[in-house]
Amino acid sequence: MPFIDLKVSKTLTEEKKEVLKSRLGEIISLLHKPESYLMIGIADGYSMYFAGKKLENGAYVEVKLFGKVSSADSEKMTQAVCGILKDELCTDGKDIYITYQGITDWGWNGANF
Repeated sequence: MPFIDLKVSKTLTEEKKEVLKSRLGEIISLLHKPESYLMIGIADGYSMYFAGKKLENGAYVEVKLFGKVSSADSEKMTQAVCGILKDELCTDGKDIYITYQGITDWGWNGANF
């Protein structure tokens, strides 16, 4: 039950959102989760500031999933996410924050896992 919440300062086309969605779906297996349960949120045109300055091309990514996240797996995922954002949006790694959170209670379809 993973959820990736992607916030970017750039404004994206629907086509670019689709590409990002597909590419993030391909790498969720790095966290031992199937794409078939992956939900993704994409917020573009998001006002972001870092070190007191407006980021023209920044990104914040939250990755939440049912269960624990190992440091080794999150390291691989961070590399992959940064690679995707660099390829697709030309976002520099220094302008990307990524957080990971393991969740013990996760609801879906009227019940909790």
